[in-house]
Amino acid sequence: MSAQVLDVTEETMSMRVVGALRDEIVSMALKPGDVISESDIAGRYGVSRQPVREAFIRLAQQGLLMIRPKRATVVKKISPEGVRQSRFIRESIEVEIVRRLAGNPGDAAAVLKGLIADQEAASAANDSRRFHTLDELFHRTLARLAGVEYAWQLIDDHKMQLDRVRYLTLGASSSRVAIDEHMVIAKAVAAGDVAGAEAAMRAHLARAEVLLGQTIAEHPDYFE
Repeated sequence: MSAQVLDVTEETMSMRVVGALRDEIVSMALKPGDVISESDIAGRYGVSRQPVREAFIRLAQQGLLMIRPKRATVVKKISPEGVRQSRFIRESIEVEIVRRLAGNPGDAAAVLKGLIADQEAASAANDSRRFHTLDELFHRTLARLAGVEYAWQLIDDHKMQLDRVRYLTLGASSSRVAIDEHMVIAKAVAAGDVAGAEAAMRAHLARAEVLLGQTIAEHPDYFE
């Protein structure tokens, strides 16, 4: 096997480990302060230590792991300032997404209605993990319908700290609020109400500050 093929294979494995560990950290399967090791993770995912080492470096750059030379690697505690910066980045981009989409909604109404119905079902089943996935899909779909799906990738790359807080607060009451807010956004978009869509998105994302205060009070040990 050529060196180039080996490099591609290790890169693919590394990205797979990054995705899996990121999901575990965001969903609190791995909690702030938990210790992890290259050997344990390599064994769990059936890969060598090299792609795990690369994954650890990427996750450290994203603020999810703390790599300490000659000491254990730990899941970083949540940074309140990181959450606020994540929200700023997300709001700046998503407001422009809904403004653009509301200016030319096309078939957005039917698509968003179907997504919200799926969220209703997940909430009724008290399936937090599925609701989180569908919540993400709603926002990513707004970007796709607006013709700027790459913008969602930019958001996704910078919202891990915010996601950890959101996951801690998922529940029947929280998901109900999110669904109601999604309905307001969808209605404004479908009506071509650019100002209304912007206001609805700002209000929706502003709730992150409330959720941050709530989670700090309930889980102080999880925060820096």
